Amino acid sequence: MVKRKVVLRFPASVVEHPFIYTLAKEYNVVANILKANINPRKEGRMVVEFSAEEKEYEAAMDFLLSRGVIILPLEQQIVWVEDRCTQCGACTVICPTSALWMKRPEMAVAFDGEKCIVCEHCLKACPARAVEARYLSGE
Repeated sequence: MVKRKVVLRFPASVVEHPFIYTLAKEYNVVANILKANINPRKEGRMVVEFSAEEKEYEAAMDFLLSRGVIILPLEQQIVWVEDRCTQCGACTVICPTSALWMKRPEMAVAFDGEKCIVCEHCLKACPARAVEARYLSGE
C-alpha cells in the first residue's frame, strides 16, 4: 500500500468530470481531498492524498494523465511563526524528534526544520497557532 500527496490541475475542458469517483470505483484508489478549488468552466486545483496498491496507483495516474489532468508532486513543510509564539512550550513536549525544543537558559522555543518529520503533532498542540503546515508543489 502506498500513500502519495499530489497537486492535481484540471483544465477547464475536463473540470466537470467525476475523476475522484472514477479512481475509487475503477482503480480502487482512496482519495483524501486536503484542499480544492474547483469551479465550472475554469481551471481547477486539488491537493489530494491517494492510498492504493502500487500498480493500481500507477494505473490511476496514467488514467488522469490521459484525460489531460496535470499531476504535480507535493511536499509539505512545517513552519514556526516566531512572532505568534507565546513561548508556552506545548509544542516542545509533543515533538518526537526535538525539532521544536526549549532553548536554555533563555527558556525560549526554537525550531530546527532539518529534524522535523512533519508528523503534525505540534499543529494540534500549539494554542497560539504559531506552527503551520505549508504545501509546496513542484510548479
